[in-house]
Amino acid sequence: MAIKQLSIFVENREGTLVNVTDAIAKAKVDIRAMSVADTNDFGIFRLIVTDIDKAKAALEEANCFVSVTEVVGVAINDEPGGLAKVIKILADNNINIEYMYAFITVSGQFAYVVLRVADNEAAEKILVENGIKLVSEEDIENL
Repeated sequence: MAIKQLSIFVENREGTLVNVTDAIAKAKVDIRAMSVADTNDFGIFRLIVTDIDKAKAALEEANCFVSVTEVVGVAINDEPGGLAKVIKILADNNINIEYMYAFITVSGQFAYVVLRVADNEAAEKILVENGIKLVSEEDIENL
């Protein structure tokens, strides 16, 4: 049930993100979650979007270097300790988190976390066995 994430490699200079966000906007795709990690020379702009194929095509047409990565999405109760519970479950099962980022919706019922791990299937199995709700591509489209 992994969800797909776009990773766009961008130069670390003024205006670069305009090209990326304009391309996605023109494709009429909504961004649900994002993360930017940067170095002195370049950055990685990671996105969860409502239509991965349309967004990827639009970015490639805009001459962006983009890749698709499968990540694990989880819905956790939006309350103190919700994230700690998920992280502990993974740690107790020797599943390392390479990176993560979160987003919330207006309902306030859940916070959503995107996790990059080495083995999506193992992480998903452990999380489901421990009562953690996974997020699907359909869930992302309907947020």
